[in-house]
Amino acid sequence: MLLFRLERYGEANRHLRKLTPVARRVLGEGNETTLQMRWTYAQTLYEDSRTTLDDLRKAVTMLAETERTARRVLGGSHPLTASIEDDLQYAQAALRARETPSTSV
Repeated sequence: MLLFRLERYGEANRHLRKLTPVARRVLGEGNETTLQMRWTYAQTLYEDSRTTLDDLRKAVTMLAETERTARRVLGGSHPLTASIEDDLQYAQAALRARETPSTSV
């Protein structure tokens, strides 16, 4: 999505929040376009510098669900599956970093 590539995460998020459920309903959960939209929607949640802890948790949950579906439908070696898996690891690390209190003295 162009808005995501332009790092306009808030706008991309608003559009994808509305369009992703429509894609899931019309195209199906395992459709590649639906998977791509869910992946991008999760990215808008964790890439935004204003993201909340709840947004990070939502992104991790969404990426985990999307990765499982992509693996089942497309296979583990498909480029989309691999990209979603990479972002899942990144989002999990970001979440752990935010949940772990800093020990600065």
